Amino acid sequence: MKIIPVACLQDNYAYLIVDESTKSAAAVDPVEPEKVLAAAGEVGARVDFVLTTHHHWDHAGGNEKLTQLVPGIKVYGGSLDNVKGCTDQVENGTKLSLGKDIGILCLHTPCHTKGHISYYATSKEEEDPAVFTGDTLFIAGCGRFFEGTAEQMYQSLCVTLGSLPKPTRVYCGHEYTAKNLKFILTIEPENEKVKQKLEWAEKQWEANQPTVPSTIGEEFEINTFMRVDLPEIQAKFGAKSPVEALGEVRKTKDNWKGEAFCRATL
Repeated sequence: MKIIPVACLQDNYAYLIVDESTKSAAAVDPVEPEKVLAAAGEVGARVDFVLTTHHHWDHAGGNEKLTQLVPGIKVYGGSLDNVKGCTDQVENGTKLSLGKDIGILCLHTPCHTKGHISYYATSKEEEDPAVFTGDTLFIAGCGRFFEGTAEQMYQSLCVTLGSLPKPTRVYCGHEYTAKNLKFILTIEPENEKVKQKLEWAEKQWEANQPTVPSTIGEEFEINTFMRVDLPEIQAKFGAKSPVEALGEVRKTKDNWKGEAFCRATL
């Protein structure tokens, strides 16, 4: 299973998931379809279907163009989201196959949008699985609660995604890592793993290299939004539950002075 990040727009990521034995590929959120198809061509892969995480234009906006460029291609999207160009709706638990070796499990991860889907990919080869989390889970962050509640985001982050194997690689929808980590340090200034990750992320940024993937295990160490079960995190906000703490962390981030650079989706 080969995974190729494709930088799109200002800070988006599309992805190619390639079954190396058959060169069959899936495109995740191909908002710039020509760029994604070119990346597939570079590795001799063909894009057989599209996986759309949610309906926002910077994720689903390339679907219709891609169906023109690749006639007959299937475009998957959540049944509760109005995904542009969607040909086949998926639900929580829907299973898809890619090539000979890759299985893809659809996970309903609502809150950012009500029908948001994360895609969990596993291979028959002995390698770590991967999850494509769109705008639900970012490295050291989560999406804004546009169409849901703190309870839903807690379920999506800490239960649905949090129950995946710790080595699962996390491929998110945007390059927000350095900014997210700077915010986390305002909440957890004593967290050494966050400091180390920020130093690394800034070097990646300077070298024009992506910061994806992280892992589910790492997110539990550096992402306050996934650490709200910890009493010390709840205590920082005077919260009496993980859900209340998550809501307070999100509210704090929404009002953080570093937030203004990308109000739309962070």
